[in-house]
Amino acid sequence: MLTRWRDWINRRIPRTDSQVFSQKNIFILPSGAGVVFGILLLIMLITGINYQNSLIYLMTFVLGTVFIGAMHQTHRNLSGLTLSVTRTGEGTAGDDIPFYLRLTAGKDQAVAIQLMVDDSLLEQIHIPAGSTKDVILPVPSAHRGYVRPERIRIETRFPFGLLKAWSWLRPSSAALAYPRPLVAPEAGSQVEDGVEAAAITPVVGQDHADLRPFREGDLSQRVMWKRYARSGQMVVADWQGEQGSPHWLDFNAFPGADAELRLSYLAWLVADRVKQGARFGLNLPGEIIEPDSGSAHGERCLRALAAWGEMPPRDQDALSYGTRKSLDAGYAGAVK
Repeated sequence: MLTRWRDWINRRIPRTDSQVFSQKNIFILPSGAGVVFGILLLIMLITGINYQNSLIYLMTFVLGTVFIGAMHQTHRNLSGLTLSVTRTGEGTAGDDIPFYLRLTAGKDQAVAIQLMVDDSLLEQIHIPAGSTKDVILPVPSAHRGYVRPERIRIETRFPFGLLKAWSWLRPSSAALAYPRPLVAPEAGSQVEDGVEAAAITPVVGQDHADLRPFREGDLSQRVMWKRYARSGQMVVADWQGEQGSPHWLDFNAFPGADAELRLSYLAWLVADRVKQGARFGLNLPGEIIEPDSGSAHGERCLRALAAWGEMPPRDQDALSYGTRKSLDAGYAGAVK
C-alpha cells in the first residue's frame, strides 16, 4: 500500500527543478487543532438539536462558516506559488548541504510558508503577491557523493492553523558532499614528475642525494636531523633513483587502506596544500588533475574526490543521502 501511494505521488508530482502548485498537486487536511475544532462543532450541533436552542445553532453555523473559509484561504495560500531550485551547493559529508531555492508568488500573497526536508526546517516565509524570495534550505548528508533529497515539502497552516495544505518539490539537480577529511599518514607519491626528476642533480659526497629545504608533506625519515641539530636548518635528502614527486597527491600512496579512507586522506591533503599555497596535482584511478595551485584548483580536486566512483542520480534511483553503494567494488573495477 505504501509503495502504491508513493508511486501515485511520484506520478502526480514529477521530478523537476521548478514546481507550480495548483489544485492538481496541493493536498489539504485538518490539523490536530482542526480535528478538535470539528469535534466541538459536532457536539454544539447535537446540543442545539437536543435543547432546540437557536443561539447554539447560530454559533455552530457561524463557526462552521469560519472553518470553511479557513479551508479555502489555506488552499489559496499555496495555489499559484512556484518553488524552484536555482542551484545546489557543496559541503563535507556528514554536514548540511545547502540547496538554493526561489519562491515566486502568483496573484495572491503567500503567508507563513514552511519548507522542510528530514530534520531541516525553514518556517514563517512570507512572499508578497507577484514577488520572489530566495532562501537556503540545508539538506542533511550521510556520506560523500551526490546528494539529492527525494522530496522537499512545502506547507502552510495560515490563517488559523485549523487546516494544513502541503505539496512537494522533487528536485532533479543534485549537490555534492566531499569526503570527510582525516589527517593523512606520511606517504610518498608513486607518480613521477619527469620534468622535476630530470632536474635533480646529485650532490657529490652525499651518497647520490640532493639536499633541499624542508617542504610541507615531506617524510620525516628524509630530514637530515644531525644537520638540523648543528645548524637549526631543516633540509631533506632526495636520494637518486627514488621515484615520485611531492607535487602529486596519489590515491595509491596509502596501501592497505580502503577506498573511502584514501579519499578522506586525500581531502585533508588537498585542504592542507591549498592552505599552504602549494602547487599540487591529484592522481585518481581513471582521472588525473594536473598540478596547479589556488582555491579554485582545490575545489576542483575536492569535487573529483566527491564524485569518484559515483554515477549522477537518475530519476528512478535517487537516494536521499547520496549515491555511494559499493566503493570497494568500484575501486577494484577502476584499478583493473
